[in-house]
Parts: sequence; C-alpha cells; structure tokens
Amino acid sequence: MSFSRDQRWRPGLGLALLPLVLNACGGASGQSKTGPGGGSDKRPVSVVATKVVARDVPVTLDGLGTVTAFKTVTVRSQVDGRLDSVAFREGQFVKRGTLLALIDPRPFAIQLHQAEGALARDQAQLGGGKVNLDRYTRVAKDKLIPQQQADDQGVLVGQLEGSVKADQAQIEQAKLMLEYAHIRSPIDGVTGVRLVDPGNMVHPAEAGGIVVVTQIDPIAVLFTLPQDELPRVQKALAEGKPAVDALARNGGSVLATGTLEVIDNQINATTATIRLKAIFANPDRVLWPNQFVKARLHLGLRQGALVVPAVVVQRGPAGAFAYVVGEDKTVAARPVVVDSTDTEFAVIRSGLTAGETVVTEGQFQLKPGALVETRAPGENQDPGGRKGKGAGKTPGPVPEAKQP
Repeated sequence: MSFSRDQRWRPGLGLALLPLVLNACGGASGQSKTGPGGGSDKRPVSVVATKVVARDVPVTLDGLGTVTAFKTVTVRSQVDGRLDSVAFREGQFVKRGTLLALIDPRPFAIQLHQAEGALARDQAQLGGGKVNLDRYTRVAKDKLIPQQQADDQGVLVGQLEGSVKADQAQIEQAKLMLEYAHIRSPIDGVTGVRLVDPGNMVHPAEAGGIVVVTQIDPIAVLFTLPQDELPRVQKALAEGKPAVDALARNGGSVLATGTLEVIDNQINATTATIRLKAIFANPDRVLWPNQFVKARLHLGLRQGALVVPAVVVQRGPAGAFAYVVGEDKTVAARPVVVDSTDTEFAVIRSGLTAGETVVTEGQFQLKPGALVETRAPGENQDPGGRKGKGAGKTPGPVPEAKQP
C-alpha cells in the first residue's frame, strides 16, 4: 500500500481500532451459535396445549344415506271411463280417503239401477213360486196331483232363489264400480305432479296412473355401513332399537332423530356393505324423498374413554403419534392407537393417559426433546412474547402519509 506525501502512518490509531474489530468478530461468531434450538440459551417454542381427559363418549357409526318415502302409491283408475274432474292440488297434503279425482259415474249408476230392477223381478217370481210350492205340496199329499209336479215346483223355487242371490251380487258389483269412479287417496301423504288431465279416458291397465302419493311422515332413511360392523349393529338391534341421527350432507346439523328398524337380509358383494333402514318422525317435513343425508347410528356409550382434539393426532412414517409435554417442558413424540375420530375429537385406545398435556397447535415447529412454552387454546401471543386473549391480533392498516 502506498501513501501520498501528505499521508502518514500512525501506529497508535491502528492499535486503538484493534479491540473494536475483535469485538465485532467475536459478536458475529457468538451470534451464529445462538438462536432457536442452538447454543445453551435456546429459546422455547410457543405452542398451544391441552389435557387428555377421560369421559363417557357415545359409540357411533356414520354412513351415507338417502331419504325414502315411507309409502309410495301410484293412484290409478280401477274402472274404464272419462276423467271428469281432479279434486287435488299438486303438492297438496292429503289424508287417507280424500277424494282425488272423479270418473264419469253415470254408466255405473245405470248398471246399479238395472241390477236393482232384476232383483225386484226375481224376488216377485220367487214369492209366487213359494206360494205355489206350498199349495202343490198340500195337494200332492191328498193324491190330487202327481208328486212329480210338486217336486218340479220345488226345483223352480230353488232356481229363483239363486237368481235373487245373483241379482244381489250384481247390485254389490254396480255399487263397487260406482265407488271406484270416486278415486280416493289410499294413504296419508303428499300428492305429486298430475299425470292425466280431466277429459281423458283412463283405464286400469295404464302404467302411469293419475298421480303419485308419497307418505313422508313418518319417513325412512336407507344408509350403508361396512360389513365388518354387522356384529355390533346386530347386537345393538337385539337389545332394542338404537337411535339414528339424520344429519345434513356436511354433517353440520342434525335434521331429525329416529330409530333403526331393519338390517337388510344380504350383504352387497360389490361394495362389501350392509344396508340399514331407519324410521323418522317428520312433522316439519325437514326430510324429503331422495334427499342425501349423513346417518349416524348410536351403538351405546363408552365409559371413561380418553379423548383429545382430533388435531393432536399426527401421522408419521411409523404411524400415528402425539407430542406430549413433560414436566421439564420438553416434548416427546408418543405413538398412539386411535380408536375412532370425527371432525372435532379423537378417542385414544392406547398411548396416552388422562391428565397428560398434549400439543394441539405448533407441531410443525417441534422435534423430540424440544423445549416448549405452552398456552391454553384461544390464548394468543403477540410478537413481543406477551400472552393474553388480546395479544397477537393483526394490527389495522397504517394510514398513508400525506404529501406536503
């Protein structure tokens, strides 16, 4: 290094700056050895933790289901004739016996009158025949007429009695046809879309019918479960009809609660599932035919089950595990066996004990042996390390500086 004529080397200045350079180098070197997880003064990781609790937990099985009408009837005409009028509104709730439609009743009224006339005629002939039979019987005893004539009169009276009974049957048939002309609802339910308009000829052989009536109170839900659950379901049904909840498709709300009625008599070999049928009271019509729901079958109550939030259970190469906080504030990865789980909680079969502290948030920052600082669920921490419900909130936007 060369210096100009005016520059001079000053040894005292160099010696004075040397301690500052060494301190800077030492500070930088020391800083590389500290920080989270490094050096002897490592900082604890802030996590959210909770206790493992033992409590009674309902044992449930969830399956996808479809709402099915309790009864479905296609209302058809039972006689041939012209559809005179329709007495229902589409979508109307009707009771059993409510008049739905009327077929032209005049042909059946005429048949009834004809049968009644034939009955009156044959009854009159029967009355005269009985009088003659009584007379012939008395005269035949005195040998005034042949016995054969009295016997023939008895046969004639029997034929007339048969004609009277036939006429009575014709009257009943005509009354039945007249009643069939008045089409009534066979069940309590709701009517669907009208399939035939008034003025058309209707026949009993028509497949479409006049209207479809479905009973929706009560209503049924058909749902499936894995075939491996069949023994538990059979046991619960043998002890009494277990409760079934019908939930919305996302499982967020319970629409209705009913009971399990039937286990299907065969397993679906394609899907390896069993089909079950539950019945629900449906006075408010919250369930509707062909609606997709989530069915939750209650099999009983498990007493003293170990319960943790579902987020506690982590997955690794070796299976499920949970971070357990020890008394020295360090965490250990504990293998666990999960018995059942849902969107909120998990039931632990083994691996944890009641009262232990487990991590619910912040697991991605942890490794076995890490030092942690725990806080309760819902308790936030601000960037400065202060804990509290109001700490850690995102600050509002900074107003823009005004231009001078």
